[in-house]
Amino acid sequence: MTQTFSDTKSILTDSEHRMQKAVDATKNELQAIRTGRANAALVEGIQVDYYGSKMALKGIAAITIPDAKTIVIQAWDHGAVPAIEKAIQESGLGLTPHRDGHVIRLPIPTLTDERRQELDKVVRKSAEEGRISIRNIRHEANEGTKKLEKAKTIGEDISKMTQKKIQDLTDKYIKFIDELLAKKEQELVG
Repeated sequence: MTQTFSDTKSILTDSEHRMQKAVDATKNELQAIRTGRANAALVEGIQVDYYGSKMALKGIAAITIPDAKTIVIQAWDHGAVPAIEKAIQESGLGLTPHRDGHVIRLPIPTLTDERRQELDKVVRKSAEEGRISIRNIRHEANEGTKKLEKAKTIGEDISKMTQKKIQDLTDKYIKFIDELLAKKEQELVG
């Protein structure tokens, strides 16, 4: 995606906005990875067929974590319980819902060492994809800055200063991703 920028400020603003989106996307991906600990983020995005339309689970039920190994889902409409149960089973999370009246309990099984290693690879891959996104944004921003310099819209000193600011943004957002990765790896360890 090549963009035309009118000045360095718009390059920096756009780059920072897009880098933040890349971090947010990575964070969402990492939250959806099961670590052996109960976490509402694991299920809140599951799409439930609710009276003919798809809705996120968090939009039709209360999700609570009574202990480290259980997620409790209580539908606001008791008629939605079977649809929620079905959506969880089809989600691919590998969790088995247990219906207790109008409440669904999801026990979170303990991870095996082999599964932890597999998830660690998935987590690292997701973080690397986030870093790559940020580097691509840096590349595009630097190209935009160089085009402005070549068109004589900005001088060489402004170009160099802007490229340094772009690199500073890149470092800042890659650090955010590294922190997310470290936190998720810590969750995987136990």
